[in-house]
Amino acid sequence: MAYLIAQECLFFRKKMGDSMYSSLRLISIGGSFALSGLFYHLYTKKLEELQKLKEIPRVELNEDLIKTLDSSHQKCLQYVALEGIVKPDGESLASQFVPRCFGVIQRIIIQEYRRALNMITYIWDSKKQNHKEVIHTVPFSLVPVSGYDPGISVHVDSPLSASDLSLEPVYCYIRKAKMAFTDYFVLELNGQKPWWLEEKEEMLKVGSTLTGFGELILDSNRMLRLRPPENGQKYLLIISDYRSYLQHQESTVTVWKVLTGVFGLLGVALLLLRIYRRFSRRRGISIGKRHTIEETWGR
Repeated sequence: MAYLIAQECLFFRKKMGDSMYSSLRLISIGGSFALSGLFYHLYTKKLEELQKLKEIPRVELNEDLIKTLDSSHQKCLQYVALEGIVKPDGESLASQFVPRCFGVIQRIIIQEYRRALNMITYIWDSKKQNHKEVIHTVPFSLVPVSGYDPGISVHVDSPLSASDLSLEPVYCYIRKAKMAFTDYFVLELNGQKPWWLEEKEEMLKVGSTLTGFGELILDSNRMLRLRPPENGQKYLLIISDYRSYLQHQESTVTVWKVLTGVFGLLGVALLLLRIYRRFSRRRGISIGKRHTIEETWGR
């Protein structure tokens, strides 16, 4: 009796193990195809953005550009790409933490991290709190990268309205926060105490190469101005030259394309492997049955 029960338990465990292994294989196949589909969606979306980016007219800062705008009826180019060297129109901003570091846009971020006691698990969790951000800016322009036309410049309007404005990090310091007298009362009330304090400074430095995408106009004072497009297109200011920015976008497209192919091939390989194993198993069972029938008739 005990032997039969043991045999039944072994059979049940084997059956459960095979079922779990089969479920894991199905999840792996489905997950591979799902990730391939996701990466393909990101690939097509990024490829479309790249194609639109390449269609944007690129202009050079020179006298011919002024003549082109002056001869046009609206004295405006609705959406163009241009690059230049950042130069302040007046005094620049000095870094608060780095000596001899000057820029035209300055962002100072102070982020406090607190530890909160989870009253259920009694484990300390970290959370962000009291985020403070201060931005300073001064008027600035872009001058030609080549430097052949020192008198040519384009003034950049409303730089803070640019989409996804990324600045260069120049300073980052993380220090342990000190508990003030009031923090002890906060700890007793809600179980929170200060943990870390992070200070960061980001700048658009003088002399940086900047690529702008926007509307270019020639105003009444014959000054070139780059401003947010009125047709709703994105106003972009990128700390990079035009060619490097384009290569970065192409690299991103390639990454999504490779990931699409890798996970797609992985899903196909796992699916073919599953089909092959199932076919081999059924073939083995049919061969076993045939041998059994032959042995029976042979007797």
